[in-house]
Amino acid sequence: MRNSKAVIVWLCLEAIVVMVLIASSECRSLLGNDEKLIEKTCRKTPNYNLCLQYLKASPGSSSVTVTGLAQIMVGVMKAKANDALKTIYELQRVRAGPKQKRALASCADKYKAVLIADVPQATEALQKGDPKFAEDGANDAANEATFCETDFSGNSPLTKQNNAMHDVAAITAAIVRLLL
Repeated sequence: MRNSKAVIVWLCLEAIVVMVLIASSECRSLLGNDEKLIEKTCRKTPNYNLCLQYLKASPGSSSVTVTGLAQIMVGVMKAKANDALKTIYELQRVRAGPKQKRALASCADKYKAVLIADVPQATEALQKGDPKFAEDGANDAANEATFCETDFSGNSPLTKQNNAMHDVAAITAAIVRLLL
């Protein structure tokens, strides 16, 4: 009797170890496949490395669909627009030239348009399963960044922010295009 209890306990422990090993190997293969989705998706964007950087930095990105990846990138667009506006407001307090003040005010309007129109349009379109409007919102954001840069006639203090917004918006548009 005593030996049979020991055998039963041993078999139960062995079964638990086998289940844990199977479960952990399945999790690893799922994680690998999900990370492959990020890599596969980013390969179809204009900036593979930047796409990987943003998506892999986002918690939960390895367990979402392509739509989820696009939503993450819309969030990055929003963050970049807020960063640009913060910089614009700082420059408006420091810079005194009338030409630069006009250009900064124009850029502020452009980035506000990204936050008020483009980001919500892309977000809502992705939620409703209408990727064409999401792509339009991302492309509009890229254009706003380009137009802001040209407002300064080659001497922009916002080049870093404008380039970042343009790149993120272009990546977002490319990911959304995969949903069409």
